[in-house]
Amino acid sequence: MKTTPLTAWHKEHGAKMMEFGGYDMPVEYQGIIQEHEAVRHAVGMFDVSHMAEFLIEGEESPRFLDDLVTNTPSQLESGQALYTPMCYPHGGTVDDLLIYRIAPQKFLMVVNAANHDKDWTWIVEQAQKYPSIQLIDVSEETALIAVQGPLAKDLIQPLTSTNLDTLDYYHAAFDVPVNNINVHLSRTGYTGEDGFELYVKADQALALWEKFYELGVKPVGLGARDTLRLEARLPLYGHELSEDISPLEAGLGIFVKFDKTDFIGREALWNQKTTGLTRKIVGITLEGGIARSGYAVSNAEGKPIGVITSGSYSPTLKKPIALALVESSYAKPGQHFSVMIRNRAVPTLSVKTPFYRRPI
Repeated sequence: MKTTPLTAWHKEHGAKMMEFGGYDMPVEYQGIIQEHEAVRHAVGMFDVSHMAEFLIEGEESPRFLDDLVTNTPSQLESGQALYTPMCYPHGGTVDDLLIYRIAPQKFLMVVNAANHDKDWTWIVEQAQKYPSIQLIDVSEETALIAVQGPLAKDLIQPLTSTNLDTLDYYHAAFDVPVNNINVHLSRTGYTGEDGFELYVKADQALALWEKFYELGVKPVGLGARDTLRLEARLPLYGHELSEDISPLEAGLGIFVKFDKTDFIGREALWNQKTTGLTRKIVGITLEGGIARSGYAVSNAEGKPIGVITSGSYSPTLKKPIALALVESSYAKPGQHFSVMIRNRAVPTLSVKTPFYRRPI
């Protein structure tokens, strides 16, 4: 199993560990609910060094990326980031990822750890049509620390001369010092809170992590990362997105730009859009019982209409919540379903999402 530059620290500090994306990762330190609430009400930090990073450079890099993903990286200004799905020709999802524009002809792509090898192979294959493109996998030399929560800015600001008030959401500053360590500092995250992600050389990650810990930032594991992202209705690849689930079915149509010339999967997605989706992701709340991925969803007459993609207890709402992929006719708020949990039909209600939105 792979490790991150912080794996030994996690174990020394009592974290429960599990395999995730091929890495030995912390699930929790003091408890999922406690860590969840630290991020919602103060600040917490995540080791997300298992994510993979690719540099994409060359004269044709903007055009290549526009062809590769459903969003439009060519329209980014240097220092901006965007979220985008990346699709197969049939409209299924290869992965969902972040792209930063570092310079006019230089981009950084960040993909899910579990998809590292698959994505790299796919991107290298697609780049064959663009001879000027240079691809570099910088994952091994890069660590990633996410500092998330309403107090994140106040915590980091004294450690850097970069004015964080001028660093807008989905913008980044490259090669800037934080506690005298050069990082790629971006105002992004996966929790629904304000916060920052710090890309740092692998051999300097521990010093930065320990500085944050010294300042009182709680380490947070994958358990709370999942409840935080679920409340914010942020998709998890392999659950809300997959080779068999398109971005439109996942409710990510805003990130599919049909007005650009072409991209891989455009024809299939356009057909889905114009003929109408047969299924969609919907949010639900449950009255008793936690729904897990793969549980069957039925309508009031007991007819199967879909499947749970993610489910957990919401520490913020104080009730079980879930996302389900259901027939489109049922994908409206206010409808009553049931979810089979241990041979028991648990009543549910479809609701508007996100389940949680941070105060502005």
